[in-house]
Amino acid sequence: MGTMDGLFRNGGADPGGERDQVEAGRAAAIPTRVAVVHDWLPQVGGAEKVLAQILRVFPSADVFTLLDFLSGRDREFLSRTRVKTSWVQNLPFARTRYRLYLPLMPLAVEAFDLSSYPLVISSSYAVAKGVITGPNQLHLSYCHSPVRYAWDMQEQYLIQSRRHRGLSGLVARLILHYIRLWDMRTPNGVDSFAANSRFVARRIWKVYRRRSRVIYPPVPRGPSVSRMPVPPARKFYVSVGRLVPYKRVDLIVEAFRRMPGRSLKIIGAGPQSDFLKQKCPPNVEFLGRQPQHVVDACLCEARAFVFAAEEDFGIAPVEAQAAGTPVIVYGKGGAQESVIDGLTGVLFSSQTPEAIVDAVERAEKIEFSPEALRANADRFSEERFRKEIQSWVGEEWALFEAGSSAFEKGGADADLFESEMAGVGGER
Repeated sequence: MGTMDGLFRNGGADPGGERDQVEAGRAAAIPTRVAVVHDWLPQVGGAEKVLAQILRVFPSADVFTLLDFLSGRDREFLSRTRVKTSWVQNLPFARTRYRLYLPLMPLAVEAFDLSSYPLVISSSYAVAKGVITGPNQLHLSYCHSPVRYAWDMQEQYLIQSRRHRGLSGLVARLILHYIRLWDMRTPNGVDSFAANSRFVARRIWKVYRRRSRVIYPPVPRGPSVSRMPVPPARKFYVSVGRLVPYKRVDLIVEAFRRMPGRSLKIIGAGPQSDFLKQKCPPNVEFLGRQPQHVVDACLCEARAFVFAAEEDFGIAPVEAQAAGTPVIVYGKGGAQESVIDGLTGVLFSSQTPEAIVDAVERAEKIEFSPEALRANADRFSEERFRKEIQSWVGEEWALFEAGSSAFEKGGADADLFESEMAGVGGER
């Protein structure tokens, strides 16, 4: 490939006559029997918002997931969906310590029997794309990321979880080595990848040598957020997200310790909650997990949203922009695609408290337009996501049907289709 743009299957040249095959089979109806495979459902985050929109496109689909502990309003999007869990659901402490079972998860996901589903869609950031499918099934994977803690972010995860030294470090590295070996098997069972950002598309290419269609995640813009009036005075900053090491909330807390005249509210829960609260200065308030209407209100009332993680895409910063609130975010990963520096927020270049303090001071000098912020967020709407998912699945199903028909006929048709797929170079 001559340029990096060749990695992204969202337009441009059509190698090997692939588009002709799609057009020829476009009339083929997408099957109603669909399996959607999602890694796990302990709580609602960005990946679950993607799952909810996929289920709006395929409302009769069955969901397969390693474990499901959603309750109350969190599982409203699953109210009419049949959810099938794995045996991991019944293991001790699975509700709170499920990550300890990572070495068993490849076995669990491979145990799902999907043989009766002609179309399988995986929503994967860990093991979901490793489900086993046959030659008469189409497997499409919406990839939030390859298993990042097993690949390019391994050292960061080990250091932040304090498992980078000694015997525990050796055991952790052996487990992640095994996960990498297994993960290299999984793309062979995927017929087509979609990535949630150009950043993740590059990671998919680096790890699997597979091209991806970029489909940005959906960001809600309901009346609870985008139609709220802009408050006359924004007095505090806000950060929203799971309190896990890679989110680097510790850096945000330390930055605001150095800015005692500015207040910060942190919304979210996770394994780092107690650790972060112990080092919390008086001007930082932890609100824990909050219902969506409280999150929406805080986003609308905040001076700015602060985010220090290197994210694959990062839905939360876009939700803040949809609320008309500028964002102060680490300028690597998906943030480079969703935030316009100086117009919808401020990007900082290093994960340090000093960089965050400097970014806050820069943001204070900029007069942000709520209209510009909301217009930028509109690029990532739920309607746009559903339309692009439908288009991707429809095109891939038509191509799959055309290929199946060619091989069933045999002879020249099969030879022609096989040569065209060789022209694509195995990059689907």
